[in-house]
Amino acid sequence: MTHAIRFHAPGGPEVLRWEEVGVVDTAPNEARVRHHAVGLNYIDIYHRTGAYPLPMPSGIGLEGAGVVEAVGNAVSDLKIGDRVAYAGGPVGAYAEVRNIPADRLVKLPDAIDFKTGAAMMLQGMTAQYLLRRTCPVQAGDTILIHAAAGGVGLIVCQWARALGVTVIGTVGSDEKAALAKAHGCDHTIIYTRENFVERVKEITAGKGVRVVYDSIGKDTFSGSLDCLRPLGMMVLFGAASGPAPLFDTGELAKRGSLFLTRPTLFTYIAQRSDLLAISGDLFSMVTSGKVKIEVNQTFALKDAAQAQIDLVARKTTGSTVLLP
Repeated sequence: MTHAIRFHAPGGPEVLRWEEVGVVDTAPNEARVRHHAVGLNYIDIYHRTGAYPLPMPSGIGLEGAGVVEAVGNAVSDLKIGDRVAYAGGPVGAYAEVRNIPADRLVKLPDAIDFKTGAAMMLQGMTAQYLLRRTCPVQAGDTILIHAAAGGVGLIVCQWARALGVTVIGTVGSDEKAALAKAHGCDHTIIYTRENFVERVKEITAGKGVRVVYDSIGKDTFSGSLDCLRPLGMMVLFGAASGPAPLFDTGELAKRGSLFLTRPTLFTYIAQRSDLLAISGDLFSMVTSGKVKIEVNQTFALKDAAQAQIDLVARKTTGSTVLLP
């Protein structure tokens, strides 16, 4: 027997239970992974609360890193002992051991430790598709990233700096502003005491930014649109404050023929070839030192409820890892 975090009905953090679970034999296309570290992400909150419903009872978590313990007889590109990482599901990463489709796993470079691997996959591949595929940015562009001191935000700041992009980031405190600046954010806006739309207009001399990367949703949606230059792109990739309001697409024309998209990582890595390309680009940026993954909080896996409480309360910066 082994242990995993499971829940039997959606709700608050108290629904998460540390339970004994059995480990079944691997299916032909699966590998069994013993986790050395598990990633914590905001989508875990959406799953736990029922905002993104799951069949009950359910495991939880989409990201982990560890060592392959067994492989199914149809798996040819992995072997026992391989160091691997993954993100994007299926759910169930909050576990000591699990079986997972082998085509969702990527080999973790020797230069990247397990905690970093678990912390970087979902957030790092998100940063990759935001900057390189959804709205490819280039030197001379100016962008706005909300939650610049969060896990995705710190990676975006560093990656964009490496590309020669000017980064404006919103944060909730002076401490988070200093952290974002240390990771490549050129201009920080403390949204708790500054109007971010006015500050963006001031920083850009009224021109606005080419793209806004918005994971906040309801509280920032309209203001984010106001920050865009004509033909700019609004990339809504999360809803930490709640879903964005219903929207008249005619507003996009009125505000300057804007673009609006709601991407998810899962679409971008659905094909294994894309998963390998995106993760490979991320590994290259990390091993080169251009992007450093900040694991600023660790919790025992059995204490996942407290980790989620701190994440929702915005007490965390960078990435949080759960340790089995």
